[in-house]
Amino acid sequence: MNPDAHYPGRYWHKLDDGRIQCDVCPRDCKLKDGQRGLCFVRMREGEQIVLTTYGRSSGFCVDPIEKKPLNHFLPGSSVLSFGTAGCNLACHFCQNWDISKSREFDRLCDEASPETIAGTAQELGCASVSFTYNDPVIFLEYAVDAAIACHEIGIKTVAVTAGFIHPEARAEFFSHMDAANVDLKAFTEAFYHKLCAGHLQPVLDTLEYLIHETNVWTEITTLLIPGSNDSDAEIKQESEWIMEHLGVDVPLHFSAFHPDYKMMDISHTPSSTLHRARRIALDAGLHHVYTGNVHDTDGGTTSCPGCGNKLIVRDWYNILDYQVTDDGRCPSCGMGLPGRFSHFDRAYGNHRMPVRIAG
Repeated sequence: MNPDAHYPGRYWHKLDDGRIQCDVCPRDCKLKDGQRGLCFVRMREGEQIVLTTYGRSSGFCVDPIEKKPLNHFLPGSSVLSFGTAGCNLACHFCQNWDISKSREFDRLCDEASPETIAGTAQELGCASVSFTYNDPVIFLEYAVDAAIACHEIGIKTVAVTAGFIHPEARAEFFSHMDAANVDLKAFTEAFYHKLCAGHLQPVLDTLEYLIHETNVWTEITTLLIPGSNDSDAEIKQESEWIMEHLGVDVPLHFSAFHPDYKMMDISHTPSSTLHRARRIALDAGLHHVYTGNVHDTDGGTTSCPGCGNKLIVRDWYNILDYQVTDDGRCPSCGMGLPGRFSHFDRAYGNHRMPVRIAG
């Protein structure tokens, strides 16, 4: 693989003034020759848009699937995770800012073809490959090719994304994904505009698309930032929107913020805030609401929506007890648990294993 090669991008069109508009996401970056979009990795090169990070990664790591976070997708399994560089949002609170905000290609230390990624996942016993760390929609062509290679050998694929993507690109991207965790950063346009340089509605559109027009197993994460998106009113509004537009069975994760990037002056999210948010969402009618980035057994437990039996008991990413049948049912009442389940042997557990691959 030539690390200096630029891969032809999809989803762009020429403008009357000679510029080319990138059509992957709602930023609609309009570029002259040699200019890069805000994401940094999509660039105009001559009369086309190219992806400058195809085949290049910021690193690979084996994680528990619960870290994505996905609690209803092959629980206890391991996933090979990787990302590239750049991002199409500009979140002040980014917790992977050293990757997503990187403008240095020497951070992309691992070169790997789609086939090598799939083969490595299989060799390591991973049930899936996750496109994560930075938003995979900006390296769509690389992610899609890797997903195709994974599916050819029975490896599942996971997208961890903010869902900020145009409909045409969205259709192709998610047609190759088995599961997604969508980062719903807040439930106000003001938050998205001020703290992310983005917009809320395209993310809501992506969520409705995933639930109603695809078979992609979807979960949602909201990082609760003290004083920014953690009011009772906003949490209630978000929960009620999910109920009305997506349904009671979509898992919702409320995760704890820690000071990072441009928001070092904001304190950690108190556990009490996560507990309060979970209670509001449960009271709104959602069946599966979780707390994240904290030790909270109650907030990590998956219960049967029928009889209330505790089916999967977790502490952070550790599974302490697992009672779901191989076909995804409660052994007590027989009700099906929403998600994707298979035979459970033993959980991968709360640890990460960096992996160096090349080829």
